[in-house]
Amino acid sequence: MTRKKTARSGKPAPHASNSTTVTTKPAAARRRQATAATRVRTAAARPGEGQSRTVPLAALAHEPPPEIAEALAFPASARTIDRFVSAILGRVSLGVSPAGLMTAYFEWLSHLVASPGKQTELMQKAARKASRFVVQSARAATNPDTPPCIEPLPQDHRFSGEQWQQPPFSWIYQWFLLNQQWWHNATTGVRGVTPQNETAIEFITRQLLDMASPSNYILTNPEVLQATLAAGGYNFVRGTLNFIEDWERMVAGRKAVGTEDYVVGRDVAVTPGKVILRNRLIELIQYSPATDRVYAEPVLIVPACIMKYYILDLSPHNSLVSYLVGQGHTVFIISWKNPLAEDRDLDMDDYRRLGIGAALRAIEAVVPGRRIHAAGYCLGGILLATLAAAMARDDEDTFRTLTLFTTELDYTEPGEFMPFINESQVAYIEDLMWDQGYLDGKQFSGFFQLLRSNDLIWSRMLREYLLGERQGMSDLMAWNADATRVPFAMQSELLRSLFLRNDLAEGRYRVDGKPAVISDIRAPVFCVATTKDHVAPWRSVYKLNLLTDTEVTFLLGSGGHNAGVVSEPGHKGRRYQVATRREGDHFVDPDTWQSMVPVKEGSWWPEWQRWLVEHSGRRVSPPSMGAPEKGYPVIGTAPGSYVLQD
Repeated sequence: MTRKKTARSGKPAPHASNSTTVTTKPAAARRRQATAATRVRTAAARPGEGQSRTVPLAALAHEPPPEIAEALAFPASARTIDRFVSAILGRVSLGVSPAGLMTAYFEWLSHLVASPGKQTELMQKAARKASRFVVQSARAATNPDTPPCIEPLPQDHRFSGEQWQQPPFSWIYQWFLLNQQWWHNATTGVRGVTPQNETAIEFITRQLLDMASPSNYILTNPEVLQATLAAGGYNFVRGTLNFIEDWERMVAGRKAVGTEDYVVGRDVAVTPGKVILRNRLIELIQYSPATDRVYAEPVLIVPACIMKYYILDLSPHNSLVSYLVGQGHTVFIISWKNPLAEDRDLDMDDYRRLGIGAALRAIEAVVPGRRIHAAGYCLGGILLATLAAAMARDDEDTFRTLTLFTTELDYTEPGEFMPFINESQVAYIEDLMWDQGYLDGKQFSGFFQLLRSNDLIWSRMLREYLLGERQGMSDLMAWNADATRVPFAMQSELLRSLFLRNDLAEGRYRVDGKPAVISDIRAPVFCVATTKDHVAPWRSVYKLNLLTDTEVTFLLGSGGHNAGVVSEPGHKGRRYQVATRREGDHFVDPDTWQSMVPVKEGSWWPEWQRWLVEHSGRRVSPPSMGAPEKGYPVIGTAPGSYVLQD
């Protein structure tokens, strides 16, 4: 079968893309002409510089939506002042728009004030809860075996310790849970409040209640009191020292305590391989074969550009890359550059063209004439899906299969992100990026921690600062502390085109000036979601079944967005469900699917690997490392240099 070129913009230029530095894009001449008269001064210098710098307003490779072009501009007007103020506030609020939250609050409050029926219901609930609490407390005073009047939610482990079951602490936590339940009733079910604003109010109320939890305070936490008596108060000394050490590391820009035990290239990301391509955006790593014969079709892995690639190549025992290589696959992986302020104009088209497109050309040079198993993780899956849709539209037959790990393509139900997908929030984040030139990974991680503040914020502070105990570091935790950045143009396009307007799911997203539609994809798809994913909720990921007409194998695994993907064979407690919807099969809703598909114990990696084998050809001799004669010599050893960038 004849295949077309895989370059998405301009003509393929493998020799140029393999150089160690690339300073222009294929459309550079067009961009220079469009921006020759548009040079302005940034309002803030880069860190370490004492003066402002002159920067061209780079145009995008395609015609940008007006709001993105406007967001990239530096107008010398009152709007600049507004953006500076928003950027300063954004650093304090972790990128959450106060104006957006206030809008949600006033909508909820105004509807609640105008709902006497709801107010009456809440008063009745408050009276019943108070009565139940008094009765239960009186019974517990005479009978220690009296069951509590309210149980914590299954995922809430704050009050599971034995000390919490004894008065007066049992009364304290039960009174808190009753109040927490009442506030949930008060912030939900108010007629007239939009679902998005209701979710926002429920979210912020939950954050305030989590902050006020009795588990966070010395005098109301029996575990802290017991530890203090046992240690003679020395736990507070250790906690203070822990706090000082964490503060010093944060101020100095150093990573968390314990990460030094997981050095990239020494302890993690150690699977043998070679860097065969480097351009201004990626390094492409080809891994050394571990078997005498390999499957003919290579595997290309596209990690999210908001993460370091080695989450898929952690320690030798839980490296997905090492597992695939050991099963006889030729594996390539993209390692993204960590962008700086001068990369602010890199957009999604650049990430497709300089990223996946350049990698496909290199792989074609190493293993010519073979179709590719491509796998994308999170945002990498979005980039891969949009490129695959555009290539399918243009009848390019490059991909043998597509695999999407925890990737949302439809944002009508984004889960706990819903309160933050609106014009107010997007504009606020754009102002923050306008000042920096990028969105920092630390700002990402801070926001994600808010989604699970009990586990990721308050429980950590309790353990390390009140109990004085350091949590042990793991390879996955060390990777999570190794944050990256996303360029301004890239993140702005992602937020507006996909999150805010849902262009990809609704057929409006364009690549090379023409719509790129997921339903054009004909390659078989393997889609992985996880049950506890707060970033890409599995029911939202499942909507891929509504977007494509090809064969889809959907797998639902245990765990979260990251831990559920790092699910090596032998990992305790892992389970999954998997089923295939073939072309022409009727749609099954996600809850019905979950109830009817049997649960399998163990890792899902062997399931995926078997699926790859089913869609692979015969085994052949391993290819050479790189293709020097075609402009892709070995230029370094894995893990490369981009992954080491801070």
